[in-house]
Amino acid sequence: MPLIGLGTWKSEPGQMKAVVKYALSIGYCHIDCAAMYGSETEIGEALKENVGPGKMVLREELFVTSKLWNTKHHPEDVEPALQKTLADLQLECLDLYLMNWPCAFEWNATHTWLRKS
Repeated sequence: MPLIGLGTWKSEPGQMKAVVKYALSIGYCHIDCAAMYGSETEIGEALKENVGPGKMVLREELFVTSKLWNTKHHPEDVEPALQKTLADLQLECLDLYLMNWPCAFEWNATHTWLRKS
């Protein structure tokens, strides 16, 4: 796992594709993502265009991390969340998949986060 990676939290919509492309061009080889950041689709576009045989970076030279959000900790929700992340990032696998926070939340009808009891 590379010591330094590109963090994608708090990125503005419409910027991550260019940021990821630039980061790859200057040698970044670790991209840190999370579904909750809302940027995995843009990151996926950049990865599709710049990673692979004959492109800027080979997939095996890149380390991609993503994170499972707090509302997806229930065992039946983990795999669908991972599959969505993989689809959004346009990847077949991740190098590291973490729980974003060590506590679970659930989504309620008023759209506020509640701690699961």
